[in-house]
Amino acid sequence: MIKSTIKIMNPKTNPKSRVSPGFTLVEVLIAIFIFALIASAIFTAYTGTFRIIDESESRADIYEMAGVALERISEDLESAYFSNMAQIPGSDKANPEMVLFVGEKKEIGGRSCGALRFLSLAHLTFSEEEPVAKPTEIVYYAATKGEEGLLELYRSDTPLGYERPDSESGGLLLCEGLLSIDFTYYDSDGEPHETWDSGEGESKGKLPLRVSISMKFADSTNPDTPYKFTTGVALPMGG
Repeated sequence: MIKSTIKIMNPKTNPKSRVSPGFTLVEVLIAIFIFALIASAIFTAYTGTFRIIDESESRADIYEMAGVALERISEDLESAYFSNMAQIPGSDKANPEMVLFVGEKKEIGGRSCGALRFLSLAHLTFSEEEPVAKPTEIVYYAATKGEEGLLELYRSDTPLGYERPDSESGGLLLCEGLLSIDFTYYDSDGEPHETWDSGEGESKGKLPLRVSISMKFADSTNPDTPYKFTTGVALPMGG
């Protein structure tokens, strides 16, 4: 006769029969708190990185615009010339509207800006048939744009004999986001002048010996510290 024995296991002594008690409320709250700290640190790092990238790109754009504008103005002024009798090409008549060199100081919306008009040989041509060194009248002027009233700088290039655009109109946009742009003109004695007119006054019949250009660009990240760029140009025919 075969006897069977049934052994009853005590659940308290059998590890396989134990039921996991799970996480307590305190443990869950601690885990949530730690996750929130990590997520906040990651978010702060990402936003800080993107902010630095945006600032760097904005700064690079401003430096590029300033470099292009100052280089263009410098090249135009270096090619400035003065003619005793500005004539219409192909004619023996003088052009009564010709401006030899006039620098004005203005304000637009409370912002200081200079306007410059002069004769130069730095005509920009996009045709291979036209000569590079062609007499032209170059005009620099500023205009406002947007609610912030920041300035835009325009360059007008009109070859002699062509119809001139209306005052402070036309031309190509050279740079934008300006707080101010100022020109300072130096005579043969090194004395600075805020304005210059080769048609009258002490500067009649003369070009300035040197022109200083100062530009301020708005910094969107720190309005109290605008970007400032300054350069000087010596005019070969000046003085």
